[in-house]
Amino acid sequence: MKQPELGRKISELRKEKGLTQEELVDKCNISVRTLQRIESGEVTPRSYTVRTIMAALEYDLARISDKDDKEKNLIDWLKDILLIDIDPDKTGYHLVKQLKYSWIFGLIYFVLGFLEGAADYYRISEDQMVFSIPFYIILKILVLISFFFFQRGFILVGHLLKNYLLKIMSFVIIFGMFLVIIYDITSLFQHSIEREFILGAQALTFGAIGILYGVSLLKLQRTFGQLPIIAGIFEIFAACFLLTILLAFIGLIILIPAELLEIIILYKAAETIKSLKSENEIITA
Repeated sequence: MKQPELGRKISELRKEKGLTQEELVDKCNISVRTLQRIESGEVTPRSYTVRTIMAALEYDLARISDKDDKEKNLIDWLKDILLIDIDPDKTGYHLVKQLKYSWIFGLIYFVLGFLEGAADYYRISEDQMVFSIPFYIILKILVLISFFFFQRGFILVGHLLKNYLLKIMSFVIIFGMFLVIIYDITSLFQHSIEREFILGAQALTFGAIGILYGVSLLKLQRTFGQLPIIAGIFEIFAACFLLTILLAFIGLIILIPAELLEIIILYKAAETIKSLKSENEIITA
């Protein structure tokens, strides 16, 4: 169901239940202003917001769904995954959960990185595969997925703290990693470009990106203290070594403590939001 019909239906169901707008928002964790705009048809709520409201009204959402719902749900799901058009009405619980997933995926990426590093080292220096081709491909895909959700946490942190450089650079790094993984997999089956040229291009690209990414981490000092300062310095130093190409391997080593610190930053971000939500609940109780 589309607006304004959806808003009228919610208003009708709320009145049938004998609920005021204030009483309804208490049940579904959205603001009164948001509910007012939904009921008036001014905004089209996202699917999870509609589900939350209908659940609070004890109404089966399937009864008002139409054939456009599948397409809309897919679009909303993609927006949620990519953190595009982040909903300002997301509760602290949702934010904590997403950041928790991010630092957990960060740990997974950190561990997989050692396997990937060993595989790539022998593939480049010895021209041999440590693992079978199917396992190598699966490893690369898992690295990409874990890295995506790891950096997704910094997109969210950048959005929440209005650190738009961090948000943008996280998107850029994810895209860069996607291209690298695609090349690593496709190069198993065709060798049209010299690998040394590609490695040099990767070092220069991630070196330039890494400097800006490190600067964006420095801006988190006000919220997380000295931790992002140290992480940012590590990132910048690593990026400088990557830019030399010949000393890129030193940059990769420096990135190891940088990634650990970034995982801790995401953990602290989740704990900070969790504590703030708890304080708000105590105040409003």
